[in-house]
Amino acid sequence: MFKIALFLFILVNFTFASLIGANYNQRDLQILEDLDIKSSFITDYKLQKTYENLLREHNQNHYVKKLTDASLFVPNIKKILRDEKVPAVFLYMAMAESDFTIDAKSNVKAMGIWQFMYGTGKHYDLDINLYVDERMDLVKSTKAAATYLKHLHKTFGKWYLAAIAYNCGEGRVIEGLTRATIDKYVDEHPKQKYNKKIQEFRKIIYYYQRGGEPFYKLRRVYNEVQKWGISLDIDELLEVQSKINRQYIPSESRMYIRKIIALGMMNNQSFITENNNAHLLNIGATSSVATISVKGGLHLRSISTAVGIDYNELKNLNRHLKLQIVPPYVKKYDIYIPYSRLARYQANKDLIKDSRYLVYVVKRGDSLHSIGKKYHVSYKIIKDFNKLHSNLLSLKQKLIIPITTSSKLSSSKLVLANKKIVRKRSVVYKVKNGDTLYSIAKKYKIDLKKLMSDNKLESNFINIGDKIVIKK
Repeated sequence: MFKIALFLFILVNFTFASLIGANYNQRDLQILEDLDIKSSFITDYKLQKTYENLLREHNQNHYVKKLTDASLFVPNIKKILRDEKVPAVFLYMAMAESDFTIDAKSNVKAMGIWQFMYGTGKHYDLDINLYVDERMDLVKSTKAAATYLKHLHKTFGKWYLAAIAYNCGEGRVIEGLTRATIDKYVDEHPKQKYNKKIQEFRKIIYYYQRGGEPFYKLRRVYNEVQKWGISLDIDELLEVQSKINRQYIPSESRMYIRKIIALGMMNNQSFITENNNAHLLNIGATSSVATISVKGGLHLRSISTAVGIDYNELKNLNRHLKLQIVPPYVKKYDIYIPYSRLARYQANKDLIKDSRYLVYVVKRGDSLHSIGKKYHVSYKIIKDFNKLHSNLLSLKQKLIIPITTSSKLSSSKLVLANKKIVRKRSVVYKVKNGDTLYSIAKKYKIDLKKLMSDNKLESNFINIGDKIVIKK
């Protein structure tokens, strides 16, 4: 029995050693270095298993397809990361988040290449309204993601922690680091296990996890234990503790950081560097998407027709325009075209008709005739443009209304035409140390539930620096 066990032990270790030796090189180690991860993490068993799984033929084919499909705008992402001084490996974080799908939507309503939630998107100045959802703007969302990642890097000091926090939240990483630091300190100083201060810290963590303590108290504990000089490696933070339900880092985030590393390492494999896929190595050498500024209210189809750019090509690059209409409440707005079409656009841009469009939300008592009369447009034109098969309308139905220059509607009236765009009087409050949602609501004499609803908050946890919108 002993001989069999010994044989199995040698076989497993030999297989694992072969796995490690066969599947990494110096460029892979550079990926770890860029993420502030020690080189020995290359031998992490779960990282290698993730890597081996991605190297299966069907996953290789998927990898090549997604990189090829995104080859038009990947150069822009790489340039923004480079300009913002964010490591290039974070390109593969976008791949892990969305497979480079511009209009990707998760089951928790995160949107876009970088999978921003509504609140986080608004916090980083991405417009989300009836006309646009800039979480799907390939340039603005990438700049917002870079800003967010730099904030997380400044908070935690390591890029891999920034990536993990992007996935599971800044508060969750602070909690995990606090617990891991205390545990390691006690392991190194066993006599301190029942130290009164440590017991108090553990109690705060316990009640914070159950919603009984506010985040700022956990943050104070975190700030205190950071002074102890305890150094944590990634494998200690990702360690799975036995008989504990809440690990330092959630299982999804533990796999998330390994997947980012593995996706980056795949780009160094022979199926990319050789054969028919070597062109993917050159993605990023030159910009492939150009930014142009157009008048508010234009429809992408008008631009497409006048300039001679394929409508679907234009639409796919501008998924953030929810109804393919440039917001009518601004004079100018940036949209994207293939760089190869830029010269054609410059030559033909004066041919774009000065037609404008707005979105009308049907109210009780509306009819096609009354709406057409209001905007001096034949109801037949509205019916045809919206491909309606009858004159019947439903409440809250969205109609695209073509507005001709003869309609004499000012920009302000275009805004007022869609009441969902009209901004309510509001104040943006930046969270300070010691603030709670309750204290902010009390300060501005607003119901707590309304404050949470207005900011799309699912819990009462807030972080220092968060922007809370106070709608009066």
